[in-house]
Amino acid sequence: TGNTAWMITATVLVLMMTLPGLALFYGGLVRSKNVLSVLMHCYAITALASIMWVVFLYSFAFDSGDSGWLGGLSNVFLNGVEGNNSNGVPNTVFVMFQMTFAIITPGLIVGAFVERMKFVAVMVFTALWLTLVYAPAVYWVWADGGIMLGWGAIDLAGGIVVHATAGVSALVLAKMIGPRRGFPKQLQPPHSPGLVMIGASLLWVGWFGFNAGSQGGASGAAGMTMLVTHISAATAALVWCLVERIQTGKTGVVGIATGMVA
Repeated sequence: TGNTAWMITATVLVLMMTLPGLALFYGGLVRSKNVLSVLMHCYAITALASIMWVVFLYSFAFDSGDSGWLGGLSNVFLNGVEGNNSNGVPNTVFVMFQMTFAIITPGLIVGAFVERMKFVAVMVFTALWLTLVYAPAVYWVWADGGIMLGWGAIDLAGGIVVHATAGVSALVLAKMIGPRRGFPKQLQPPHSPGLVMIGASLLWVGWFGFNAGSQGGASGAAGMTMLVTHISAATAALVWCLVERIQTGKTGVVGIATGMVA
């Protein structure tokens, strides 16, 4: 029951990273007229990814397949998802925990097209990306029978599955959309550093669920993961402040928040 209680808590923490953490973080970085647009993107992506995960993405990601490239269809609509896993945690909790990863990963890409992509296009892109990129990547790395798992790949909390896929996709998408009008001659500073700080703080707290929750239970490994996560974030935040002060002569809340996320 201890493992289950921790995994339910970790699930809530990871969901909080997107709503409202990531939404406020991005919302503070944009111009004031686009805040509602950013919030809407994060909210709608959360709803869309959740439904898709239950209908077929979970099956594509974790159902044992024979190809090594993509899961099967036996868990569509969560068919057959019952009982507990090896840590004694109900598989329904595991489904929900992994759902929060599927929610935040396309949310991370929002920063690449924020203010420059229409809502319908965002929804279509998200649906296609989750199906063609995210679900296969999860299967490759985390599912029994996945090709990268067979190579010996170890990915505790999504360095490959979440951050590498989102980062590369964001870079490609930004390149396709092209540079912002007036950039770099006309810079547009964040309209609300306060929102950035609040959003980053929620991300900091939520990351304990993201990383320590990925240990799968309430264990010494989860405790060590939480400690390392916190100290690394604190160190990076201070280092960013130091570098920023050396370069500009002052430090700012956007800088320290950015350092923490990095």
